[in-house]
Amino acid sequence: MNPPKIVSAIAIDDTTLLIEFSNHDRKQYCVKHLLEKPTFSLLKNPAFFRSFQIDDGGYGIIWNDDVDLSEYELWQNGTNVISDESRSLVAEQPRSIAIVTG
Repeated sequence: MNPPKIVSAIAIDDTTLLIEFSNHDRKQYCVKHLLEKPTFSLLKNPAFFRSFQIDDGGYGIIWNDDVDLSEYELWQNGTNVISDESRSLVAEQPRSIAIVTG
C-alpha cells in the first residue's frame, strides 16, 4: 500500500507534529518514543524540532541530512485527528509550518 503524501505540517508543541496528507487525513505524530535513539536525539532541542521541512513531493519530514521521518511512518503510526480538533490546535498553537507546493 502506498501512503498518501504530506501536503502540510506544523509543530503543535515541542514533540508533536500535526500533518495533513494528500488524501485529506490529518494525523498527530509525537516523537517522544524516538528521542533516546542517537539519530533522533537532536529533536530534544525545541528550536531544532521546529526547523523541519517537507521533502519535495511530500515523501517525508526532514530536519537535516541525518534526521528525517518518512510519509509512511507518519501516516501509519500517527494518530487520526478529527478536523474540528485540528483546526483549533492550529489556531491556538505557536508553530513552525511547512507546505509543499507543486
